[in-house]
Amino acid sequence: MDFIEILKLIAAVAALAVAIIGHEIMHGYIAYKYGDTTAKDAGRLSINPLVHIDPVGTIIVPALLYFLPLLFGHGGGILFGWAKPVPIDMRTVERKGGYNAAMQVDLAGIVYNFTIAAFASIALSMMPQPTTADGFIYILLYLFMVQTVLINVVLGVFNLLPIPQFDGAHFIQHLSLKLGYYKVAEFFVKYEPYGMIIALVLLMTPLANYVLFSPVEAVLRLLLS
Repeated sequence: MDFIEILKLIAAVAALAVAIIGHEIMHGYIAYKYGDTTAKDAGRLSINPLVHIDPVGTIIVPALLYFLPLLFGHGGGILFGWAKPVPIDMRTVERKGGYNAAMQVDLAGIVYNFTIAAFASIALSMMPQPTTADGFIYILLYLFMVQTVLINVVLGVFNLLPIPQFDGAHFIQHLSLKLGYYKVAEFFVKYEPYGMIIALVLLMTPLANYVLFSPVEAVLRLLLS
């Protein structure tokens, strides 16, 4: 692994941490604004990364996604993962703010990811592409901004998918309850334990090109044009 590859890895790890930790904090923060102190009482509104680490989602999955392509000579892969979900008492949120408040909590992490990606893309538009004459701090900062755009867009789009257990599904669930479509809400509750399995199967099928990769490419083109 050469020097630039090491800088890319450092930048990607830092960008992933900002993306997934901020995503979870925003869920807890919006819930807190509606009277739910569960996340705050658990110390999960902290920016301390140690309290948000999920052994699988924060360490194992990102490491496999990055290093497996290296083993096959394809360069480092994209980092993707998740932090430990913040605890939220949605009953308190719904009691204080109704289903509209619950939907705000559902979308808070996604809005955070797209907002961070947009700001990073603006920063990139004002940063000349680094050359060998630039210092490693500037190169690292540039790579961090690139990874921040990429990782946050992937995370935002992925969480929008209406797969049980994901934010998009939670939003549809609460919207269905608000509109009185209780069967739809019951469907997402019933299949929530299988959400991760459904997501993994989806990613291994051609459907992933249409529901994930194509939307990601479209958003990236918009931000980086």
